[in-house]
Amino acid sequence: MTDTHRTASAAPRTGHAPAAGEEPVGELVQRATEQLTDLVRGEMRLAQAEMTEKGKRFGKGGGLFGGAGVLGFVTLQALVATVIAALAVPLPVWAAALIVTGVLAVATGLTALAGRKQVHGATPPAPQQTIDNVKADVAEIKESAQR
Repeated sequence: MTDTHRTASAAPRTGHAPAAGEEPVGELVQRATEQLTDLVRGEMRLAQAEMTEKGKRFGKGGGLFGGAGVLGFVTLQALVATVIAALAVPLPVWAAALIVTGVLAVATGLTALAGRKQVHGATPPAPQQTIDNVKADVAEIKESAQR
């Protein structure tokens, strides 16, 4: 990163340092270019960090949905076992199987809700904070240019 503050040695050799507003146009353009480059790099770092966080949320949400799918499949298997037990044996056996099925169904629902929450927190899949910052930067640059 370069130093944007100039010293007296950077002044033309006229014997005095340039006063504010007397800097050469080339130097002003160079300084503006450096500042704009720093701004763009900072926004890119922010966008990368924001997208990394959203990617992690999508990964967690997908994993939780996968877990909900597995638990749902096991719930169906337990339901089938419950029906078989209900038809083949007296009430206490199928009642026990029905309780297991109910517990698995509740676990499936809770896992699905947790996955939905994770995915919802990651949408929209755009670096919204970065977009808002860039819009604010553009508005400020336009305002400064009109002065």
